[in-house]
Amino acid sequence: MKFLLDQFPIIAFFVAYFFPPEGTRAIFFATAVAIPASLLQVTAHRIMYRRFDKGQLVTLGLLVVLGGATLLLQDERYIMWKPTAVYWLFAAVFLGSQFIGARPVAERMMGHVMAAPRRIWLRVNAAWVVFFTVLGFLNLYVAKHYSEAAWVKFKLFGVLGLLLLFALAQTVYLSRHSELKEVPKG
Repeated sequence: MKFLLDQFPIIAFFVAYFFPPEGTRAIFFATAVAIPASLLQVTAHRIMYRRFDKGQLVTLGLLVVLGGATLLLQDERYIMWKPTAVYWLFAAVFLGSQFIGARPVAERMMGHVMAAPRRIWLRVNAAWVVFFTVLGFLNLYVAKHYSEAAWVKFKLFGVLGLLLLFALAQTVYLSRHSELKEVPKG
């Protein structure tokens, strides 16, 4: 259920993009749909889990600012820059966690399942910094050099594929340098 809630604004954007009302530009319609979908996501998460998800709030903020600029100025570049802003923000958070706090973000996310030496967690964390930084540049490149439709397909299929491949590579790397923990039931 949480996975679907997390993906709701993305799904709403793509459905709206591929099935816009006749006479509307797909990117503007999809942006107009994504903003309230993201607000609904944040609200539903708050009601269901009695807390806000920081990542969802940041994404909502960027979507309101850059999506709002897209709609107000009728310029799709702003919504196309939003993924880069999100990826680079993630990269900054992962990087900052190596210097602030007891554990890097990668360990906070996966440390309850796997035990690994600190140097391994720092490497995994640094790899995520590089991955998100490169992904941000790749998004800008595709947005600038390809059609809007190609960018949308890249965002839907390309980014998802790259994310899954990278996560798989990280899992393989971690499995070589860690041991699985007993996950408590309940």
